[in-house]
Amino acid sequence: MPCPISDDEIRKAKERRRRKARMDQRTRERLPVLPVLTSTADRRRRAAADLLQVARNTEPGALIPGTDGSLRRAIAPTAAGHLTWAEETASGGRRRNLTYEEEEAFWAFATIEVLRLTGIRNEELLELTHHSVTQYRLPSTGEVVPLLQIAPSKTDTERLLLVSPELADVLSAIISRLRGPDGAIPLVASYDVREKVWNPPMPLLFQRDVGSEHRAFTPTAIRKLLINALSTTGLTSADGEALTFSPHDFRRIFVTDAIMNGLPPHIAQVICGHRSIETTMGYKAVYPAETIEAHRAFIARRRASRPGEEYRTPTAEEWDAFLAHFEKRKVSIGTCARAFGSPCVHEHACVRCSLLRPDPAQRARLADIRDNLIARIAEAEREGWLGEVEGLQVSLAGAQDKLAQLNAEATRRSNAVSLGMPALGQIALGRRETKEPSPTADWAAAGSSEIGPWAHSARRPTRRTLR
Repeated sequence: MPCPISDDEIRKAKERRRRKARMDQRTRERLPVLPVLTSTADRRRRAAADLLQVARNTEPGALIPGTDGSLRRAIAPTAAGHLTWAEETASGGRRRNLTYEEEEAFWAFATIEVLRLTGIRNEELLELTHHSVTQYRLPSTGEVVPLLQIAPSKTDTERLLLVSPELADVLSAIISRLRGPDGAIPLVASYDVREKVWNPPMPLLFQRDVGSEHRAFTPTAIRKLLINALSTTGLTSADGEALTFSPHDFRRIFVTDAIMNGLPPHIAQVICGHRSIETTMGYKAVYPAETIEAHRAFIARRRASRPGEEYRTPTAEEWDAFLAHFEKRKVSIGTCARAFGSPCVHEHACVRCSLLRPDPAQRARLADIRDNLIARIAEAEREGWLGEVEGLQVSLAGAQDKLAQLNAEATRRSNAVSLGMPALGQIALGRRETKEPSPTADWAAAGSSEIGPWAHSARRPTRRTLR
């Protein structure tokens, strides 16, 4: 009994196509609004840093300048010394941890910038350390090029990414923020949620103060940073709901934007650390107008690279030469298929040429040429003309090949199945040959002005006769 589960259901090809369509639509919705997210995150970071600095310079209990009297420096003797609190002057007096707000705004900005400028995975982001920032000196010019080393994660492949000036500014801000009084970055142990193991203490770039200790960021904390940053932008999706970003969305946006701006797909594959270029192209969202524009640009580049004289109107002499080429195609044993403007590479030794299409009517002539070549080879071998034997054997191989082509063509034609031609009545009515009277004959016998014989005596074609 055959299995009721089909191969299509096992391969889940339809589900993969639908998932690809959903991912492409998600990327197309988020790529245009990415500048809004980055600019809003940057303004939020700067505003939180300025507010924290002003609050620290304000005496406890006094109104914080620049807030229009809405915030007052809170008096919190029991709070940790490194935290700065403020309370709203409106009814309720809600307290706000300005230190926490500044940290959240900074790390949300840093997360968005690093993800969008590198296209790395979320787990690779959390494994970046101070040692990941390296440099390479070009041997030709001596220029120092900063590089970002990505630790092996999903594909167990280490790779190096070129650090752009924008990314260098973000990494410098992170390192400056984490440096201790001795200039070193604290060592933090992190938990690998995929491998279910604790990593040894390392100078991680994404770490924060929790109480009196340093702790590494977790995937959940990164998602919360993105949610809070998006809530301040007011961005909505097509259905009117709040727009959400996942860390992997930045990876798909990075691949799509890079390839659309001219980066070769195989280079994007190396940057992203994919094993197959098909995976990289699966990350790229396809836009409807992109294909048309790319094709038109390709045609323009091709025309620009080809000589302009190819697009001029041919002269009468050139047209006559073009027509004469086809008139000279006919040779004694067939037709020459040489392209226009190309010379004869065999110096008109047509029997050797692979472009010769032998004529079946010239089979006898080809057989005579073959027999003559065999006789000439025997004579050359008998007389010791070894220099001529080699050339005659090439011609003999060509003649035998042309005869083999004729034999193959004759075999193909003899194996053809004749489908026959249907009769005119079968084409018009699609009827099988039966002994039933023809309605057309009854109508013609009764006369064109009498409808009675057609309506009463004639039998209409049934489903069986029309099949």
